[in-house]
Amino acid sequence: MERQQLGDRPEPLIAHRGALAKWIPSGSSGGTVRGVTEPSYLRDTRVAYDTVAVDYAELLRDELAAKPLDRALLGAFAELVQAAGNAPVADLGCGPGRVTAHLRALGLDAFGVDLSPAMIAVARRTYPDLTFREGSMAALDLADGVLGGVVAWYSVIHTPPDRLPVVFAEFERVLGPGGHLLLAFQAGDARVHLEQAYGHTVSLDAYRLSPETVAELLRASGFVVFAQLVREPDEREKTQQAYVIAVKRVEPELS
Repeated sequence: MERQQLGDRPEPLIAHRGALAKWIPSGSSGGTVRGVTEPSYLRDTRVAYDTVAVDYAELLRDELAAKPLDRALLGAFAELVQAAGNAPVADLGCGPGRVTAHLRALGLDAFGVDLSPAMIAVARRTYPDLTFREGSMAALDLADGVLGGVVAWYSVIHTPPDRLPVVFAEFERVLGPGGHLLLAFQAGDARVHLEQAYGHTVSLDAYRLSPETVAELLRASGFVVFAQLVREPDEREKTQQAYVIAVKRVEPELS
């Protein structure tokens, strides 16, 4: 099985509910409203990850231990966020929470958000001292400019490419000036329809993305691209893996 059939979604909210209150608009219940107009790709993503949540978490539990380059990139991201003031970091598409926990171990005030209630349930059981909540990265229940960092670790891969500008604009909205964004995704230019993953039947599209296109969309959304990296697939992967670190543009003050 390819390591990222559904995406390496690390894959934050319970223990830090008090601290989180300052980031969420007043009157928010912290839940997700699922209207009849919800895009089908969001429903498909939620259903697929609810289906595989337990097995996904078990199979990828120790994945980072065997990925020194991934750890190095997460470490570099953590240092950048800390140097810029160490404001809170959202792990968007956090899945079972393992990357959220890694970010916390690196000294970041990290919390996780995921579309899948089953993934959030696994994350809360596994890391009861961290904060996790259900939500969509396309419509985050966070105030403007409250974050110092956003990590989307293989979590934009189920978003149709024509909807990525909406997602990137939302990342830009919740980041403060100079806030950092780290993306990981499979490189390419194709749509892959998944019917089996982690021993379960699913129906879900995954998109291989061009790093150059992603960088261009980020620039158009108000980011400065800081670094891009593409590595070759390992023995369990079928495609190149791409990483982008970007910074929210700081607008000059008017005199």
